[in-house]
Amino acid sequence: MTEKRLSKAAVAKRRKLRLEAMNLQAIEGNPLDAEDIAMFEMFEREGWDDDRCRAYINACARALASK
Repeated sequence: MTEKRLSKAAVAKRRKLRLEAMNLQAIEGNPLDAEDIAMFEMFEREGWDDDRCRAYINACARALASK
């Protein structure tokens, strides 16, 4: 099965939105940490769609909850 990748234009749009959201989070006193930023940058670099990003985040949350 081939994995669906986002177009370069879609990735650029998501990056712009992420940077805006990061600024808003910082204004509210809740900035993303380096690990979160790295995760979102990975999503962009790999061109992952929403379903794959969501699955990755859920898997990470389940792994943390099981510790």
